[in-house]
Order: sequence, then C-alpha cells, then structure tokens
Amino acid sequence: MHTALAHLDEPPDLAAVGIGVHGCASRTDVFSLPNLWQLHLYGYDADLTVDDTAHAIRPGRVSLVPPGTTVRYRYRGRSEHLYVHLRLGSEGAPLGIPVIQDAGTELVPLAAQLQSALAAWPHAPARARAEVWAALWRVAELTSRPTGGVAATHPAVTAALALIEARLAEPLSVAGIAKAAGVSHNHLTRLFRAATGETVVGYLRARRMERARHFLQATTLSIPAVAASVGIPDLQAFNKACRRALGASPRAVRADLHSRFAVRPPGPR
Repeated sequence: MHTALAHLDEPPDLAAVGIGVHGCASRTDVFSLPNLWQLHLYGYDADLTVDDTAHAIRPGRVSLVPPGTTVRYRYRGRSEHLYVHLRLGSEGAPLGIPVIQDAGTELVPLAAQLQSALAAWPHAPARARAEVWAALWRVAELTSRPTGGVAATHPAVTAALALIEARLAEPLSVAGIAKAAGVSHNHLTRLFRAATGETVVGYLRARRMERARHFLQATTLSIPAVAASVGIPDLQAFNKACRRALGASPRAVRADLHSRFAVRPPGPR
C-alpha cells in the first residue's frame, strides 16, 4: 500500500495519543488496528511494511495507516515515536495521502502540534482533537494530490491563493500576484486555470463577492466599509459588482436576509 484515502472534513475521534517505545524486547512488531487509523511521527531509522509494501522509516517521516491494515516494523534498536490512534468520519471528498512521507520543512510545526495534543490528552480531549485535526491537514498538504493521480498543485498556485485570501482588501493585479508567486503573468494564468478551472481575475472577483455577502449579511458594517474591506472602495463599482455577482444591490442583499428572518405578526385566522 502506497496511498490511503482519508476524509478530513470533520474532526477525528481520538482513541489514544502517546509516545511508543519499541525495539527493546524484540526487533520486530507485526500488528493491525482493526478499527483505528494510525498516525506516527518518527525520529529513528527502521523498516516498515504496509500490507506487503516495503517503506523506509527515517527521522522526520510521518505515516498515516488506515484501519485493518497489517504493519510490520523492523527496528534497529530502541525506537520512540509519537503516535495517535484515531477514527475518521466520512464527510467530504476523500484525500489521497501517502502512507509514509517526509515532513520536510513542516516537521517542526507538525511535531509541535502533536506534542500539544499529547500534552492535552486526556484531560483536555477537545484541545487534543483540534491539534490532531490540524496536524492531519498538514500531513495531507505535504503532497496535495487529488485522488485521480493528477500532479500536485503547483507552489505558485498555492502562493497565489494564499496571497489573494490575505489581501482581498487591497488593489490586486494578476501581474502583481504572479510576481509575488515567483512566476510570469502568463505562466500563473496557465497554472491557475489548470489547478482551479478558473482565471485569476474570476477567482479574485468571486472571493471578493463571497466576503462582501458575508459582511453584508452577518455584520452591521456600513456598506462603504464593506466595499473597502473587499478592495472595491468605489461605491458605484461595488454596487455593480454586487448586482452582477449576487443578483442584487448591497442594500438589497442585506435587506433580503433581514426580511427572511424577521418576526412577522400572525395573519388573520
């Protein structure tokens, strides 16, 4: 087994968090967890077989093994690793995650999350659960690979998406986003469409309008403040953008929510 399909759209249920100590009484362990996933972060060298597929354990590698999978460990001496035994839900699309991979530059924050989960378990299980959920997403994103085998999202697209989300209130251009992502305008345009199915401009416009809808319906911010917060301070332009994307003026978008939830007097019987 090389890849596990995991659903991460809901937080995991934790059964145990701890530090496993192996390789002392025996240099080999063979076992499975029939109903639980295994998340391990390693700090040693060893050999791992997952359902007859051989993998190398090295310091800084992380493994995620699904329930009912037979694993065989061959240790080279005393070996300690952080482990979490957990249950995953079934919400959302499954993510293809390598059963073992290098944490790379994410090793330090990943280790910190799992150490925090260990410190919180079991007296603060909700905190431990939150830390493990975040760690699982970090592991999944080490190689963000759709289940169909398509190549991982290009780092420039990831950088562009993060930049857009962080700077929706600022003037943004495709050229500026591309420069910040370290690629040319045309290259980003091609990469972005391949990864998201949208143009950079179309995605930026949609994110601004989704944020505008949220602020109009969930806050009492003034309409000029909402417009400025999504990078469209010109009220006439903001009005047009709302009508085009949301189907109504900013005032109507706000009033529509209020009218749907307003308490109305009972009608005649």
